[in-house]
Parts: sequence; structure tokens; C-alpha cells
Amino acid sequence: MKVEAMASAIGVSVPVLRFLLCFAATIPASFLWRLVPGGPQAKHVYAAASGAVLSYLSFGFSSNLHFLVPILISYACMILYRRRCGIITFVLALGYLIGCHVYYMSGDAWKEGGIDATGALMVLTLKVISCAINYNDGLLKEENLREAQKKNRLLKLPSLVEYFGYCLCCGSHFAGPVYEMKDYLEWSERKGIWMRSEKGKLPSPFGAIARALLQAAFCMGLYMNLVPHFPLSRFTDPVYQEWGFWKRLGYQYMIGFTARWKYYFIWSISEASLIVSGLGFTGWTDSSPPKPRWDRAKNVDILGVELAKSSVELPLKWNIQVSTWLRHYIYERLVQKGKKPGFFQLLATQTVSAVWHGLYPGYIIFFVQSALMIAGSRVLYRWQQATPPNLAWFRKMLVFTNFTYTVLVLNCSCVGFMVLSLHETITAYRSVYYIGTIVPMVIILLGYIIKPAPARPVKPKAQKEQ
Repeated sequence: MKVEAMASAIGVSVPVLRFLLCFAATIPASFLWRLVPGGPQAKHVYAAASGAVLSYLSFGFSSNLHFLVPILISYACMILYRRRCGIITFVLALGYLIGCHVYYMSGDAWKEGGIDATGALMVLTLKVISCAINYNDGLLKEENLREAQKKNRLLKLPSLVEYFGYCLCCGSHFAGPVYEMKDYLEWSERKGIWMRSEKGKLPSPFGAIARALLQAAFCMGLYMNLVPHFPLSRFTDPVYQEWGFWKRLGYQYMIGFTARWKYYFIWSISEASLIVSGLGFTGWTDSSPPKPRWDRAKNVDILGVELAKSSVELPLKWNIQVSTWLRHYIYERLVQKGKKPGFFQLLATQTVSAVWHGLYPGYIIFFVQSALMIAGSRVLYRWQQATPPNLAWFRKMLVFTNFTYTVLVLNCSCVGFMVLSLHETITAYRSVYYIGTIVPMVIILLGYIIKPAPARPVKPKAQKEQ
């Protein structure tokens, strides 16, 4: 009864409150990992057990059964058929995730304020796929690999205990961020950057944790204040259709702006969790004195998203670790050796991202449109770079145009990500005359017509005289 009263007081359902409490509990669970005695094996057992318990408390017993499927599929593939374990795991694990999305209609549940285990299964799917691909890469010659492949490849099969610890580590599968098996093993064994040096101890995480928690509190406070004023149901309300174009466009911006703070809150909590465990540590800055960096824990740069100068910057600022995963395991691997990536690689990557989220029309339309958005932004950037130095005012105008373009197209497009259904997505897009689709397409087409030569650098006076 107390749980129901608490849920009612903050305006969420009981399952969502249970999830939020367990999600917050990943922070103390991750801190306790530091205190586990007995070496790496004991830490792996604790990481797996704490993750499984939190999953059970949050989603119920069936969640762990669902998690077992991709975990065991991946591990079996790595044992039985190493030469193709990456692609087989990709197909089977992603296929199982899609099946769960369809069966549980997870997008509808999230849209209506519900919760289920498919969100955690999404993170887990990326983990098992990357581990299998990296184990597959361990068979390849090092000189033929990209830098990311060299860094993350696995020469030896992780033990089953290590693998379960990696997959469920202290509840990090709830909302990410995604990290690599090799980093997890080095962290558990105190190797690499986690090795205690002669200079002293590993960095204290508490300052970074305080910043992440304050950020989380601010984000949730702002979201709770904004969300009552900008309901998604407004798109099908006759009142919305009576508004003028600019008011409808402004409302779409505020819908996207409001929704993002929910994600900022979630990722701030997951950032604190990974920082307190120490796994989020990525080295020291070059400043004097050096400061610790926690880049592995960081999943969003809030100002970087809201003030992005280009759509190309968004994957580097939003859901950072998943974007990195998509770049390393989809985008780069579709590029043939000696060739540059193009629109096909971008579209394929965004399509995989859409399917990973679920088979709702809104997801598919949003991610296909985001590929157009990024391609259009690249055209604007090429024009910007081709502007000669004596036209600095024109270059600045193009920079501002790219910023405005990014804000416009992102917030018009993301409505599909939130409303999900084809009817509501088309209704929202049509209400602003498909501006978020037409503008990128026009700019891409203009990019084929207007192909300025790169601006020549100004030669030094002495060089001219020669």
C-alpha cells in the first residue's frame, strides 16, 4: 500500500516506481563491488548476482529468463563456431530482442508510462553481440584491423563467470552505458589504466558522482514541471489543428525538448553508477594538475545536444556509448577497404538502430529521417568549409544555418520516436507540412548541384615571393 501511495504521489505507475528504486539501487550496488573480498572471481560473482537480483526486483523472475537467452546463445556460438560467432550472435540475439518487442508491445507500454524488461534486454543485446564479434576478431591478423578492433579484440574466451559478470554487472544493463568485455576484465583484474601506479591510488569518484546526481535531480525536476504542459495526446486534439503553423512548430520543439530531459535523468543516474564502481574511469587529463576522466560512464552531453552546431555532432553527444557501438560494429564494418563511407552505410546503421528500438513505424521513420538529417548537415558543412577566408561573414551565416537546421529537423523528426504509430506520426509531420523531411531532401539535392571547390589556404607572404 505504501508503494502505491508513493507512486501516486509522484505521478507514476507502481511498476515504474519499482524500476526507479531498483535503478537508483545500482549506485550503492556498484559501490559495494569495490569492497568485495577474494579477487576477480568473487567480484564477477557479485556483479552477476547483484544484477540478477535487481532485475528480479524490478521486472520479476521472467526477466532473468529472457536475459539468459541471448547470453547463452552468444556464449554457445563463441564455443562452437568461433569463425562466425559474431554474425550468428548478431542475427539470433537481435532477432530474439525483436520478438520480445513485438510480443510485449514494449513501445506502447513505455509511451503509456509503463515499463518492462525489454529496455534492459536492448542493452544486453549490444553487449553480447560486441563480445562475440570481438572474440571473432581475435582470429584475424592485427595489421588488417582498425584501431577499435585492435583495442577490443579478445584472444581468449572469457569464462562463464566472467561473462555473466560482464552482462549483468551491478545492474548496468538497466539503461547502459554499453562497455567492452576487455575493459570489464581489465577493471576487474586491476590491469591497464586501473593498475595501481607508483604515484598512488586510483582517483576518487565522489566529486564526479555528486555532479552526476545533481544533474539527475535538475533534469527530473525540469521534466516533471514541463511534461504536464506538453502532452503527446495534443497532436490528435482538434485544438492543435486550429493553431497556426508557427505555434504548431513551436509545440513540436517543446515536445522534443521536454522528452529529452527524461533521458538526461536516466543517463545521469547510470553515469553515477558506473563512476562509483570505477569502471567509468578512462584515464587522466593533460592539465596540471591532471584530473580523472570518466568518459566510459558518460552517455550524454546535454549542452552538446541542445546547442549542436551540426546534426553530425548529435551521435557524439546523445546516447554516446550506443552511438559508439553502432559506429564500431555496424557503420565501419560496412565500409569496404580503401573506400569512404557514404549514405548507404549511414542509412544501414540508422535502420539497425531503429529495429533495435522496436518495429514501430515511428521508430523506422525517425531513424530513416535522421539519416537524411545528417546527410543534409554534411552538405551544409561542406559549403561552410569551401567558403574562402575573405567571406568570413558568409561562413558564419552557414554555421548559424546548420545550427538552425539541426534544431528544426531534429525536433520535427523526433515526434515519430515518441508517438510511434503511423497515423500519429503522419498527423504530426503533416501539421507542419513535412518540413522536417522536405528541408533535408532539398539540401541533399542542392549538394549534387552546388559543388564548390575546397577553399585554398592563404599562402604566407614569403612563400608567394618565391
